[in-house]
Amino acid sequence: MKTQITDLFGMEVYTDKSVRVGIVDDAVLNVDTKKVDFLAVGELNPDLFQLKGFKGIRVPFRIIKSVGDIIIIRHFNSMFPSQGPED
Repeated sequence: MKTQITDLFGMEVYTDKSVRVGIVDDAVLNVDTKKVDFLAVGELNPDLFQLKGFKGIRVPFRIIKSVGDIIIIRHFNSMFPSQGPED
């Protein structure tokens, strides 16, 4: 997946089960590997009760499934409640 890092800023982040997570604020780069390690996501969805009190989270780049008009990450039941379509 190749894209300009600055293109990611301001993009909406959703899980693959249609749960809105938040908006990309920044990217954390690993200068040794020349790759993105994490995306800093802010403006978190207030319905994510497991994340109450957090102003932002770091999303590991390895769990990103796709980047297009939005960013889709892998859904983790332990972190995100199921709010989207039934399994």
